[in-house]
Amino acid sequence: MTHYKSNVRDIVFNLFDVFELDQILGTGTYLDLDTQTVNDILVEVSRLAEGPVAASFEISDREPTTFDVTTNSVTVPPELAKTARLVAESGWPQLGLPSSMGGSDAPAVLVWAVNEMLSAANGPLTFFNFSTIIGQVVHEFGTDNQKRWALSGLERGWSATMVLTEPDAGSDVGAGRTRAVPQADGTWHIEGVKRFITNGDVGDFAENIFHLVLARPEGAGSGTKGLSLFYVPKWHFDPATMELGARNGVFVTGVERKMGLKSSPTCELTFGGNGVPAVGWLIGDAHDGIAQMFKIIEAARMTVGTKAIGTLSTGYLNAVEYAKQRIQGADLAHMRVLDAPKVSIMRHPAVRHSLALQKAYAEGMRAVYLYTAAHQNAEIAAHVSGANPDLAKRINDLLLPVVKGVGSERTCEMLTRSLQIFGGSGYLQDYPLEQYLRDSIIDTLYEGTTAIQAQDLIFRKILRDRGETFEFLAAQIERSITSPPEQLVREADISRAALTAIRRIISKYALWNNEPGSTEVYKIGLSATRFLDALGDLLVAWRLFAQATVALDRLATGPDPQSTIFYRGKVVTASYFIRTTLPSISGFELSLDEIDLDLMNLEEDAF
Repeated sequence: MTHYKSNVRDIVFNLFDVFELDQILGTGTYLDLDTQTVNDILVEVSRLAEGPVAASFEISDREPTTFDVTTNSVTVPPELAKTARLVAESGWPQLGLPSSMGGSDAPAVLVWAVNEMLSAANGPLTFFNFSTIIGQVVHEFGTDNQKRWALSGLERGWSATMVLTEPDAGSDVGAGRTRAVPQADGTWHIEGVKRFITNGDVGDFAENIFHLVLARPEGAGSGTKGLSLFYVPKWHFDPATMELGARNGVFVTGVERKMGLKSSPTCELTFGGNGVPAVGWLIGDAHDGIAQMFKIIEAARMTVGTKAIGTLSTGYLNAVEYAKQRIQGADLAHMRVLDAPKVSIMRHPAVRHSLALQKAYAEGMRAVYLYTAAHQNAEIAAHVSGANPDLAKRINDLLLPVVKGVGSERTCEMLTRSLQIFGGSGYLQDYPLEQYLRDSIIDTLYEGTTAIQAQDLIFRKILRDRGETFEFLAAQIERSITSPPEQLVREADISRAALTAIRRIISKYALWNNEPGSTEVYKIGLSATRFLDALGDLLVAWRLFAQATVALDRLATGPDPQSTIFYRGKVVTASYFIRTTLPSISGFELSLDEIDLDLMNLEEDAF
């Protein structure tokens, strides 16, 4: 039986019951899409994910990628490479490719729902078909020739990478020292070492790889403003026929040994090594590399978030299945009764509490990423929130650190709870939980650690914006909880108090950040990740509240028994989460008044 369990029912509920996507399909940009087609796509992808994609999940962990140092060659396990090809040939990674690249328009909410299932079914495969997104960046910013290379590369199944990190320049990208030397023929020679490059080589999975490399042209200024983006292929190719030629001078010089995602090759790349120049082409004609690369970074952060949230979902569903089957102990209400019948652990309050939190975060964070995705298309954004295109982009930007940061952190936390449901059995490789957890920890680290996501959220997305985008979202929350159904009046009051607390916290942050050079800003840094968590909880609660409101409407119509259970689950989960989780936000607000800077003044040797 497959380890992976999709939740198409919940995705469909979000798209059509909550977002009412059926009102947009069949019109304008989405003239060729209808409700049935979207449903069919989701069902077909879930079958692919639960079947062939999930089949090599275990192999990808037990037979990791290998590296031959004598030949600088990487070997991906054959079964995993076979699965990656199957996914590529299915065409799903190309869903939503713009018409300018020969694709067909599909809303981002559908694209990311598809990505959730494929990546959660087999984490190591997540970035094997990321070349579609990287190719779009080349097509958007590149010259006419480079646009053709991007299209032809996708047609030929070329792999692609994003190349930023260096041994001494991780999150501080502007400290990068890889340099680009101009050549008389208009090309550039790239010289330097990059590390932590996902799929820096993929063996025989793809005939060629094109690396998008951040490097500093000779004479360029320091920091991120001096960086440019270069197209550097593994193999040279004939620009007319795209047929491969000689080896270019970019070589894998190491493959990391990791806790998880063991068959996703994480490589050190050396440019200009082995006496062979690494020839590259400047993307476009403007030295604006960091802005161009951020297009990829944003997509990568969304990818990481959806992968994490999807993994939490399948971990939770596995835990539910196990809890129903595992007979252990008497019902707590009858524990003093001699010879009381044994019950499944599903009956134990501690287990139900744990499962309720897992369900709330799995379905609530899915709703948050889908709401974020809804603002990646102008028509969908206008329909869902009324945001204009500029505001929709800012909403997407604000929510990305929540999707990535909160999505990854809560996934690891909740997967640990899933593991607890299995007890000692979950620690064994007989069940998928231990691999889920190991494969998911990286989600909190790459594409920016959680602390970086928190600072990005506060400083760049809220304070620099003067809180305007956040206030738009706050107004959306207020509208959702105004005049609530009778069954959710208390939940609305708790949500309103949490929103008020978040607003006051932001006001404090604005004061602490008001004077350049003031050490008061340290208070933001000391509490930033807790604020990220708090805002994440508020957004999860909001989306669960919205779902519960819709579910109560559906229950009033007397649905079939299976749907009744589904809708009741939405209502009870939202209520339990809001009542048990949101009050802590007020406690967090109070704790900010107790922060002093003694910790920042403490001698390093005292740690």
